[in-house]
Amino acid sequence: MSGHNKTTTVRRQLGAVLFADVVGYARLMGNDEIDTYSALKSLLEQLETACQAHEGQVVAVRGDGVLALFETATNAVEFGVELHRIAEQSNNARPEDQHLRFRAGVHMGEILVDDRGIHGDNVNIAARLQEIAEPGRVFVSASVYEQIRNRLRFGFEFLGPQRLKNIAEPVAAYCVRSEVAGAAMAATRRPETQQAHRPPPGIPSVAVLPFASLGGEPSDSWFADGLTEDIILNLSKFKNLFVIARNSSFFFKATTMPPQEAARELGVRYVARGSVRRAAARVRIAVELIDAETGRTIWGERYDRNIDDIFAIQDEVTDAIVAATAVLIEAQERKRMAQTAPADLAAYGYVLRGQQYIFRYTRQDNREAQTLYERALARDQDYARASAAISRTMNIDWRYSWAKDAEHALDTALSYAQRAVELDPTDARGFGELGFVHLYRKEHDAAIGAYRRALALNPNDADLLSDYADALAHSGDNQAAIGNLQQAMRLNPYFPDQYLWHLGGAYYNLKQYDAVIDTLTKMNNPTEGQRMLAASYAQLGDMDQARDMAARHREAHPNFSLDRWAKVQPDRLEEDTLHFVEGLKKAGF
Repeated sequence: MSGHNKTTTVRRQLGAVLFADVVGYARLMGNDEIDTYSALKSLLEQLETACQAHEGQVVAVRGDGVLALFETATNAVEFGVELHRIAEQSNNARPEDQHLRFRAGVHMGEILVDDRGIHGDNVNIAARLQEIAEPGRVFVSASVYEQIRNRLRFGFEFLGPQRLKNIAEPVAAYCVRSEVAGAAMAATRRPETQQAHRPPPGIPSVAVLPFASLGGEPSDSWFADGLTEDIILNLSKFKNLFVIARNSSFFFKATTMPPQEAARELGVRYVARGSVRRAAARVRIAVELIDAETGRTIWGERYDRNIDDIFAIQDEVTDAIVAATAVLIEAQERKRMAQTAPADLAAYGYVLRGQQYIFRYTRQDNREAQTLYERALARDQDYARASAAISRTMNIDWRYSWAKDAEHALDTALSYAQRAVELDPTDARGFGELGFVHLYRKEHDAAIGAYRRALALNPNDADLLSDYADALAHSGDNQAAIGNLQQAMRLNPYFPDQYLWHLGGAYYNLKQYDAVIDTLTKMNNPTEGQRMLAASYAQLGDMDQARDMAARHREAHPNFSLDRWAKVQPDRLEEDTLHFVEGLKKAGF
């Protein structure tokens, strides 16, 4: 009895708390209790060693979960990323269905410490962030992000304020990605634009929300996603229609937001949504178009057809949305929209599966997408879309130095893009990839020409507009670049950091250094803007800020070489490259 009279001393301390949990642990135990238990035990021992190496301590192991405490947010997040790496490595020796994968959450704040462990609201927040994290990812709170954003060269995607179980106030959260390059390409929200409702443009405007996948396997969602994406693509070819980009529409995949609210967030008048059910050779699709001003459904249709009719259904949906939004479009223009369908439906299936991976922008996912597109081309060697898609994966490989042989990747991308435009001169994608390759081969006129052809075919493609703007800025036409980027940001309200980087480059060329700083400080991945920021501060004579940025850059990019960078820069005007090099040298590079 006397033990109950002991007074436990509780003290407060500041710390970064990490909580990690195995995904689907009960299922794994059900499959093979002994194997799962011993595999997890050995994994936890490795994690404990790694935790100590990152100056942390494992406070508790609860069944399949780890609770760890660190003095700094930097150590906690580095360990979180390392934890996933260690788990992946140990999975290599295990069958796919027995992989042990974690989710992790990190939060920083005051915690209560006693001889039984750590407690308090801030510990609970880390645990709740872990619950909403994707497998293989680390989700962190804004307080952690603020500590690490300029120090660690990881990618960060803002997830918005999250409602967490039993936590009174919403917690702003970020997803950490080990490859920063991909995060700079991925669509993302921005903290300061959360509340901004955008007024609809002066022409009919529409957003197509991701179609729900009903019944069947959860893995079947690639079909519903692909169908949505193709309807967006078909609509975006019409000049007198304003169509929200795929990336921004897909932000609403996981939310149950009413269509009117989604329309307000995206700044459009109409919202289309639907559902898809696939069964053997049949497909059942329901679609409706809602007028956000009145909340009324102005058109609805159900299709119960053979899966072979998928392209006819896409055309009918496109036509109906165009007609319902009262856009007058020449019959001639509609005819031009007809896509060259693949001869083989399985080839189309491979392309849709590839689309699932390509927008994730990681080395592994890009490779996965490439394999699927190659399979599509193997089924139908004249499938222009598959050829353009392979070119895109090669361009991404080159852009982020993921390719072993950089020159080869760019040359291969060129031949696939050329083949795509030969096979189907009405598909914008081939021309877009052609523009990218020509730019980095420093063939400026060919690049601008290819992008203009692409945009004539698809004027609503925000990523195309952004890449075209980058080519314009590198060709010395900065004012036009800025206009195109502003249009891209309106079409894709959750635009990636890359748009800001392109915009900063155009402002820098125009010597509008304050505008550069204002633009780049909005990046969710600030380590990627540090070079241009350092050069801009130096040009303004603010040497303290310039040197501070240069020092942070050295920490995040220890292998940066100014000579190599200057060689790759595809500037038409030598003075633009020299102007940037001058700023970097002033900042201490």
